Amino acid sequence: MAMSVGVEDKDDDFEETHEINVTPFIDVMLVLLIIFMVAAPLSTVDLPVDLPTSTAQPQKKPDKPTYVTIKPDLAVHIGENPVRRLDLVKTLDAAGDASGKDRRIFLRADRAVPYGEMMDVLEILRAGGYLKVALVALEGVPGQATPPAAAPSNP
Repeated sequence: MAMSVGVEDKDDDFEETHEINVTPFIDVMLVLLIIFMVAAPLSTVDLPVDLPTSTAQPQKKPDKPTYVTIKPDLAVHIGENPVRRLDLVKTLDAAGDASGKDRRIFLRADRAVPYGEMMDVLEILRAGGYLKVALVALEGVPGQATPPAAAPSNP
């Protein structure tokens, strides 16, 4: 609260100036900023999958990416929701956005998933009209090959 003392005052009264105190507003905004900074990483898809690495340049992700994940037990998930392979296209159609079948589908497969199983899911997506499928991998160091999984040793 600010006060001013003027020479023109006939009385010795102080006049108050009426201004909005923005300090509590700034405090609330800082608390909300911290809450959103903590909550933002929690809103991503977080299924434990051992992805292979890639040295390709990362591409820009859309605002709301659609992830199809194949776990080591060959279970298929859309986002974090399990779905049967027969219902994969139907579920993607139901959860569609404005771009429909033109949207990019991000396919994540665990390193332990056989190549044929991943190709089966790709074929299901292709047959359903989803032709823009991107394979997801971890970023690797260029020029360094990923070591293959250890083979069982024969004594």
